[in-house]
Amino acid sequence: MMSDQLGKINFQGYQDLLAGRFGASRKEVKQGAAFGVDVAITTLPGGLAMATTSDPLSLIPSLGLQESAWLSVHLMANDMATTGFAPQYGQFVLNLPDTLSKDDFSTYWSFIDQYCKEIGVAITGGHTGFVQGQNSTFAGGGTLITVAKESEVLCSTGAQEGDVILVTKSCALTATAILGMSFPETIKQKLGVEIYLSACEQFYQTSSLQDALCASGTDEKFREVHAMHDVTEGGVLGAIYEMLVASDKGGIIEYDQIPVGDTACSIAGLFGLEPRYCVGAGSMAIACDPTHSDKVIQRLAHKNILCTAVGRVSEKHSGIMISKAESTSPLVYQETDPYWAAYFNAIKSGWK
Repeated sequence: MMSDQLGKINFQGYQDLLAGRFGASRKEVKQGAAFGVDVAITTLPGGLAMATTSDPLSLIPSLGLQESAWLSVHLMANDMATTGFAPQYGQFVLNLPDTLSKDDFSTYWSFIDQYCKEIGVAITGGHTGFVQGQNSTFAGGGTLITVAKESEVLCSTGAQEGDVILVTKSCALTATAILGMSFPETIKQKLGVEIYLSACEQFYQTSSLQDALCASGTDEKFREVHAMHDVTEGGVLGAIYEMLVASDKGGIIEYDQIPVGDTACSIAGLFGLEPRYCVGAGSMAIACDPTHSDKVIQRLAHKNILCTAVGRVSEKHSGIMISKAESTSPLVYQETDPYWAAYFNAIKSGWK
């Protein structure tokens, strides 16, 4: 039987199982583990800080070895991008299925190597092993590390009252790309070849590193960006919710302003999904000074990256609200991403 707790642990699970159990307390840990926070920040001497983030490594046979390597590297890099900096160092722990051939592992690792080189990550170590009975689509885990000026490192806790909430690209990029590529025959038959090809192309839009660096600046930092949160499980709405909770703020989100692409809309419709709640790596939620939000949008537009204003940060007591069809109600946080059920239900239904 499929568990109803598939995917990332929810807020209640975090509170019940993890909160308060984080080892020794060290004063140099500026930002430790917290709900809605994907990057830890530790103060170093000389005005520097070390940012670290960890995620599972993907190995999804139905996608392919190259595509799995892309997800393994870029989903971690997306988390680090929320600091406004690119990752610099990487540690990889590989627990590989014993059915994976040495040739296939060599191919998989060659793409890990390639994608790390492309974004400037030095692989500094880890662990590699083959495990009997390992049949998960996760082949271990990785950690990325960056060292930068402490005063310039952003965190998802930094959203300020009055900030405009921006979203880059569009919703459900990852979920609908993977579903399209995992069930090609069904997609081609029910939605057409063009949608299938578009889903394949969309897959390589699932990096938000350029989005974040463009918004926050590289050589010169733009102080109008206060916080960022990459869009993972729970989709755009989940990412905004987590950023607001992490920042101890409320907010109002305009449902109809949230961008959904044609391909994502078609595939989400076929699988019965609400794309605004689906895993959407490649998009970035940004909280920025309202007097400079147009500048952020324009900077991204110069890189051909769509950026849309979808809401505003408010005081905590206002709650996290969503406005839809001329009515406003509390935003319901989806603790289990609907993508998981859609994927496994399609397999059970024999979709190819």
